[in-house]
Amino acid sequence: MKKIAILGSTGSIGTQALEIAREQKDIEVVALAAGTNVDLLEQQVREFCPKLAVLWGEKEASCLRARVRDLPTRVAAGMEGLLEAATVPEAEIIVTAVVGMIGIRPTIAAIEAGKDIALANKETLVTAGHIIMPLAKEKGVHILPVDSEHSAIFQSLHGENGNPIHKILLTASGGPFRGKKREELADVQVEDALKHPNWSMGRKITVDSATMVNKGLEVMEAKWLFGVSLEQIQVLVHPQSVIHSMVEYADGAVIAQLGLPDMRLPIQYALYYPQRRSLSGERLDFYKLSGLTFEEPDLEAFLGLRLAFAAMRRGGNLPTVYNAANEKAVALFLGKKIRFLEIPEIIGSCMEQCPYIKDPGIEEILETEAGVYAYIESRW
Repeated sequence: MKKIAILGSTGSIGTQALEIAREQKDIEVVALAAGTNVDLLEQQVREFCPKLAVLWGEKEASCLRARVRDLPTRVAAGMEGLLEAATVPEAEIIVTAVVGMIGIRPTIAAIEAGKDIALANKETLVTAGHIIMPLAKEKGVHILPVDSEHSAIFQSLHGENGNPIHKILLTASGGPFRGKKREELADVQVEDALKHPNWSMGRKITVDSATMVNKGLEVMEAKWLFGVSLEQIQVLVHPQSVIHSMVEYADGAVIAQLGLPDMRLPIQYALYYPQRRSLSGERLDFYKLSGLTFEEPDLEAFLGLRLAFAAMRRGGNLPTVYNAANEKAVALFLGKKIRFLEIPEIIGSCMEQCPYIKDPGIEEILETEAGVYAYIESRW
């Protein structure tokens, strides 16, 4: 039995990871952690009987504790609970699928405990890649990407034995506003931004896809995951979402990973790496493909992507500023307090105004996040 813990079990990635456990029948879920969704976590606890369940708030944890008192599952709360779930002795692999920078400390704790990481929390590498990747190497643990694009790159690198990479080709669907000019995005409503053409995701990441900030975060993550320079990463808009990403090698050969848009595939690949398991669902039918097309991203309409390259180019704590500003701006947009185009405007303003730190430690990263939040609250 493969033993796993899932941080973010009630979100999109977490629930799909549990679908895989349900289907494969040889995964034991030893810990589950969630934010505030008591009802769904109770259902998951009753089905998978983990040793530990965690909710962020003590009030929610107390509620769950009362509901599952007939079960042997222990219930914990807050960061202390998250850290315990990330280091639970029985787990071999930790699925980090929490949203936001809250995932940094548990990921570091899991690595220090010698756990392999199925990484779906991109903020961890965006803000602390300079800490995470050397630590993983020192501890001899695998960082296994769960994002479809990074999993595709990871799969395209498998078996190449260190052959030199010329370029990583990171694909993007273009989201619901592909082809729109900046002036056409002025009156975008929340409901419009949540209509992703290909993928079913949570609200925050769906908005990130609409602004293409998500692709900017993925560029930052790819740099750390695969040890390439920023100049070696090229973003391609590929509206069919069939090619999930590609690697071009020094000799000009391009290796790609293709498949239907189904997040269960990269999740399962991370959980069973390097083994491939049978997976239910539709398969790619090449006879039915009408064509695969590629476009250059519009960096004027989607300023968030351009800002990501600028943040990563300077480095230091600027990627943290970028990420934190986006988190806060998207929350304001989802709350209908700002307009769609104000999201990149807020990010750009924060990058200009927040103090620069060349080589931030964890405390400085978290202080930067708090500073960004305070700056936005004072202005918006």
